Amino acid sequence: MNSYSDLSNPSEIAGSTPLSATEALALQYRTGADFRPALRSYCTALADAPDDAWPFAKLFNQFARYMVCYLLIHNYFRWRIADGPLPTLTALQAFGSSSARQTAGLVAALKAGRLVEAEDAPQDRRLKLLRPSDTVIRAVARSALGFIEAAERLEGTDRPVSRRLAASPEAQGELVYRSAAFVLSHGTLIDPFPRVLGFARRDCGYLILCAVMAAFYAEDARAPSLPLTQKALAHRFRVSSAHVGNLLNEAQKEGWFRVAPPGRLDQMDPSLVEEFEIWASWQMAHFRILAGEMIASSP
Repeated sequence: MNSYSDLSNPSEIAGSTPLSATEALALQYRTGADFRPALRSYCTALADAPDDAWPFAKLFNQFARYMVCYLLIHNYFRWRIADGPLPTLTALQAFGSSSARQTAGLVAALKAGRLVEAEDAPQDRRLKLLRPSDTVIRAVARSALGFIEAAERLEGTDRPVSRRLAASPEAQGELVYRSAAFVLSHGTLIDPFPRVLGFARRDCGYLILCAVMAAFYAEDARAPSLPLTQKALAHRFRVSSAHVGNLLNEAQKEGWFRVAPPGRLDQMDPSLVEEFEIWASWQMAHFRILAGEMIASSP
């Protein structure tokens, strides 16, 4: 997969091979009549950072830091439920999502904030196992649960899967483990979507993109949306106004979208909408299938 455009026609993803279950389900979601309303709900929920999100919104909503936490959860639950290797710092550093030094620094910060616990290994107390807190698991699984909720809305169900997952950090941790196992085998899910990835690499950039997309879908629905002023977005995500301004100005310079006074979305590039919607449909399908498999295999 070289670019998101390869995903617009699922038959091109793997040459002439038949559609996989994930490919077919993503296409089904994306072509459904309620896809945009469901995606609007997802974007609105992601952009609605809770009052106690500081400093967690900034800490977890940046791609490199997110990936360290994502893989930390994977390692712990692989050890817990799949008899995997011990989830040590050395094992985490071996994945190479960040440099060994950056990974160690983030883990030290998480331990200092009591977001990760270092436990003695059962057979060798000299080894320390990294156990993610419920706070870390919920933060990393937040977008996944939002995509599952959107998928259930498209399926016409009353959120039986997402409600069950939302009530159990343990289940969310297993979901993240299954997702990361897929990524480690097949490659990251976000690389084919360069603009989505570009926003995700910046502090709270993905949340800001979700706020912009929520405003775009709100216009279609003639519904109110969060003002897109630098001040409003900076306050919402606890980042500087200058940081928000840089993101908005870069997007305008590239022709992706433009925000006009007083915080109104004035222009949107259809190709960015297409990229985001293909990304979202694949995320819905990926996590919905994983959650279904997980629940089907549980007692």
